[in-house]
Amino acid sequence: MAKIPPAPPLDGLRRQIARHRRENPARGGGLFVRETFRLERNAARAKAREWFETWPKAAYWTEVESWRQLDGDEIEFTMRRLPSAD
Repeated sequence: MAKIPPAPPLDGLRRQIARHRRENPARGGGLFVRETFRLERNAARAKAREWFETWPKAAYWTEVESWRQLDGDEIEFTMRRLPSAD
């Protein structure tokens, strides 16, 4: 029966990944610009409208990525858009 060699140590790879993440922190979010808000319901609607007026959906793919209702009348939501309309 063939002997299975031991797995190589992963410490060097872990250090390399950590260094890359430290040097390139903005790359983790992908193409989109995201911002999360926690506001009272009417203020949340106004903020979403502001985003759609500032960065129109057709050009920036603006959308409410996720939202949830919290205690009281508070809404937590994440808006996303492309960084430019190019």
